[in-house]
Amino acid sequence: MSNIYEGKKVFVPGGSGMVGHVLCQMLQEAGAEVFVAGMDEPSRAPEGVTYHKADLMNFNNCLELCEGMDYVFNLTGAKGSQITCRERPGIYFEHSAILAMNMLRAVRAKNVKRYLFTSSYSVYAPAEVFNEDDVLTTFPSDNDWGNAWGKRVGELHIEAYRRELKLDNVCIVRPSSVFGPYDIFSPDGMVVSALIYRAVAGQNPLVVWGDGSAVRDFIYSKELARGMMMMLDKMPDKPVNLGSGNGYSIRQLAELVVKHVDPSITLQFDTSKPSGDPKRVMNVERAASYGFKVEVPIDQAIKETVEWYRANKAITGNRYDIFSAKL
Repeated sequence: MSNIYEGKKVFVPGGSGMVGHVLCQMLQEAGAEVFVAGMDEPSRAPEGVTYHKADLMNFNNCLELCEGMDYVFNLTGAKGSQITCRERPGIYFEHSAILAMNMLRAVRAKNVKRYLFTSSYSVYAPAEVFNEDDVLTTFPSDNDWGNAWGKRVGELHIEAYRRELKLDNVCIVRPSSVFGPYDIFSPDGMVVSALIYRAVAGQNPLVVWGDGSAVRDFIYSKELARGMMMMLDKMPDKPVNLGSGNGYSIRQLAELVVKHVDPSITLQFDTSKPSGDPKRVMNVERAASYGFKVEVPIDQAIKETVEWYRANKAITGNRYDIFSAKL
């Protein structure tokens, strides 16, 4: 990968979260000057960046923060459990759509050279394998309704600008299920971080939501950040899946967490909780055509995440929660 980042000003809205921390580190190692904005407290910002606590639902803030930037990686969005997805679709949709549209408008107004929009696997209809070109001919799962349509709005906004304005400086990535250091570790959060949280807290048996049969495609945050930097370099003109291309059951995932936390822990499956769609695996042939493939085995990635959480439990809380807001 060529180094297009040396000496560049790079803005990472939403960069105080899990993917943002590692992406900002990689950008700085590549010689970029990095700027981050979001609603977290400054203490949550990645080291070495210029941080602005700012509400990006306000378009004027987006305009101001894009001034003078060479590249923008848009990591904004909502993140929650399957239950949150079902109970708060309005918040999910509103934040996903408005944040996406605000940033694209600001990027164009301020003549940013390159822009990456982070979409989501939730835009896909239920299917065993997610193929990039299937999105606009299908409807997303009810399990992800709000976020899915919000992210689809972001993608459609980009496509509309491409058709009218002939944009060629924008790319879209769709990550699979992401995990890693700086995730939101809570008992009812996303599957990997929730399992690690409960296992490290000593829950035994470890309660797993659903029957454990659901299959997902997981990607380590470090791998995703590397893939994003590669895609901004290559500038594909169609959306690109960034995942492993492999399916792992929730049972397998829970077993890996137990292996690296405490092998004496047993598993208990709570079938009163939702399992979600039976299978979600990414077709990653398009990403491979641009030179991307996952390099860190999931076993190693889970091990590193467990070790990081054990060493950093004190700094994993106090994240801004969009779900505290009311419509």
